Amino acid sequence: MKKTLLFTACCLLLAMGTFAQIPALERVEPMFWWVGMHNPNLQLIVHGDHIASRKVELSYPGVKVVAVHKVENPDYLFIDLRIFSGTVPGTFPIKFKKAGEKVITYNYDLKKRDASSGRAQGVTDKDLIYLIMPDRFSNGDTSNDSFANMREQGIHRDAMFGRHGGDIQGVMDHLDYLKDLGVTAIWLTPAVENDEPHASYHGYAVTDHYKIDPRYGTNALYKQFVEKCHAMGMKVVMDLVHNHAGTEGYTISDMPMKSWVHQWPKYTKSNFRDAAVMDPHASPADRKQMLDGWFDQRMADMNENNPYVQNFLTQNHIWWVEYAGVDGFRLDTYPYNDPVYMSKWAVDVKNEFPHFSIFGETLVWSAANQAFFTEGNTVNRGFDTHLPGVTDGVWKEAVYDALNANEGWTEGVNRLYAVMAQDFLYKDATKNTIFLDNHDMSRFLSVVGEDMNKYRSGMAMLMTMRGVPQMYYGDEILMKNFSNPDGLVRSDFPGGWKGDKLNKFTAAGRNNAENEAFNYVRKLANYRKNTTALQTGKLMQYIPENGIYVYFRYDDKKTVMIVYNSRDKEQATTTTRYAERINGAKTAKNVITDEVVNVANLTIPGKSTLVLELIK
Repeated sequence: MKKTLLFTACCLLLAMGTFAQIPALERVEPMFWWVGMHNPNLQLIVHGDHIASRKVELSYPGVKVVAVHKVENPDYLFIDLRIFSGTVPGTFPIKFKKAGEKVITYNYDLKKRDASSGRAQGVTDKDLIYLIMPDRFSNGDTSNDSFANMREQGIHRDAMFGRHGGDIQGVMDHLDYLKDLGVTAIWLTPAVENDEPHASYHGYAVTDHYKIDPRYGTNALYKQFVEKCHAMGMKVVMDLVHNHAGTEGYTISDMPMKSWVHQWPKYTKSNFRDAAVMDPHASPADRKQMLDGWFDQRMADMNENNPYVQNFLTQNHIWWVEYAGVDGFRLDTYPYNDPVYMSKWAVDVKNEFPHFSIFGETLVWSAANQAFFTEGNTVNRGFDTHLPGVTDGVWKEAVYDALNANEGWTEGVNRLYAVMAQDFLYKDATKNTIFLDNHDMSRFLSVVGEDMNKYRSGMAMLMTMRGVPQMYYGDEILMKNFSNPDGLVRSDFPGGWKGDKLNKFTAAGRNNAENEAFNYVRKLANYRKNTTALQTGKLMQYIPENGIYVYFRYDDKKTVMIVYNSRDKEQATTTTRYAERINGAKTAKNVITDEVVNVANLTIPGKSTLVLELIK
C-alpha cells in the first residue's frame, strides 16, 4: 500500500525538474519537419533546464514564429511556427538567448517530402495482416539485447514478462517466410521506446514517442524495414497509443503542466466500461472515469483536451508516416480516448495522407457498441468520428460460438449469421479488421480445444469473410495457450533465436500436424491474395438450416461458395436453395484439394468448412 501511495504522489504531483538534471537544451520535437505539408502550422516542444527564461530567435525565408508559449514548467517552451507554401527545404538555426549567458543553438531541418510511390498506401480488404510482437518473434541482432542506461536489463527468455530479445532485424530476416505464407501486411506491436523497469517488452507504455526502442533497433532500421516490406509487395501497420504513456517518459516525469495528464486526488483506474461513453442515461462520473481514469499505474492517462497534448500526439503520428512511409495505423484502446479529439486527429492525418488507413481497437460486447465508434454514426453525438473501421471482436466471438456452441435460435452458428446481418450498423463493414486471436487473448487453437476441423473452419472463415483479415504470429504453426496469464500467449516463435532446438520457420522443423496447418493456411491465404471475389467481392449469406451455414463471395470474375457444417457428424445436403447465387453452375473446385465436385449434392464432415470456386 505504501508503494502505491508513493507512486501516486510521484505521478500526480507536478514535478518541475525535480526528477533528474537535464541539459540546457535536452530536446526539440519534432526534431525535423517537411515543407509542403497540408497543414502549414507546426508546434515545437522544447525541453531544457529553465529554457523558458530564454528568448527565441530564428530567421528563414518562408518560416514565421507565430507565438512562443511559456507554461507552468520553466523547463518547457512551445513554439508555434508557420511554414508557408513555397518554402524551400533547408537548415536554419533556432537560437535561445539569455543576457549574460552563452547562446544555445539548435539547427532545425526542413526536408523535402518523399513522393515515392507505395508510401502511406493504406491497408484494405485486399490484404492479410500478420500481427507480430517483435520481442517474441526473432532475435536478429544480439548486439542490441540490453543497454546499461535502460531500466530493464538483460534477456530472460524463461520469464513470461521479461524481455526475450526479439527485434526488427529478426522480423526482416523472415520476410520471405511471411511472403510465402501469403501475408501482405505486417502489424508490429509498438516498437517505440518503452523504458519502463518491468514488462517493457509489450510496447504499450511509450517513454519516447520519437524513438524506436534501442532493443528493437533504430529509427533508420525501422525505415529500412518499411522500405524492404514495400519492395517485397508487403505493407506495414504501425501500432499507436493515444490514451496513455509510460510514467518514465520525460513528458510525464517532468510534465510541462499539471493538465498534461488526467489528475485525480488518488490513483484512479478507468472503469473500462465503454457503454458509459454512448449511454444517453450515463452518469457523468461514470463517463469521466471511463475516459479519464488511468489504464495502469505505469500508464499515465493523457489529457487529450489539452491543445498542447493534441499537437504533440498528432504531429508525432504524422511525423512517423512521412519519415518511414508506413501504410496504416492500428489505434490502441480507442474507446478510452477523448472522442472529439480523435475525430479531429483522423481528419488531420487523412488530410496529409489521403490513402492512409486507420482501424481502432474496440474490444466491446456488441456490434452496436463497435459501430458507435465508426464513421457515419453521428446520431446524438454532434460529430463524426472519421474512424473507418474497428477490430471486429464481436465477429470473432460469433465465430467461436459457431465452432464451439450448440445451435439455437440465436446461439451457435446462428449467432454468426446474426452478427453478419448487423453490418447495416456500419458505414462500411469491409473496413473492419476481422481476427481470431491476438496478443491480448487466448490463442485460437486452444479456444477450439485443439480440434483440427474447428481450426481449419475458423481459418477458412477468416480468409473468406468480409473485412481485413488479421492473423496472430504462430497461428499457422499451431501455437497455443490461454491468456491467463497473458505471457503464455506471447511465447517465442520457435526458431527465432540462435540455438533453438527446433526451427519452425522451415518445413523440416515442423511436425506433421504443424505442416498440415501451415500448408492449409498458406493455400487459403495465397488463394485469397489472387482472388478479388474474396477481397472486394460482394457477400451473400443464407440463414443456417440443420446446422449448415452457407455464404458466397462474388464479383464479375468468380463466385466462391463457403459451406460450414456446425454439427459434429458428417452431413449431406442438396443445394437447390442456393440456386439464385449458384446461377446454373454444375461443378466447383475445392480450393484446398483442387478436387472438382458436383455442386448439386455436397457432403460436409462435422465441424468442417468447404471453400468452393464455382465453375461456370
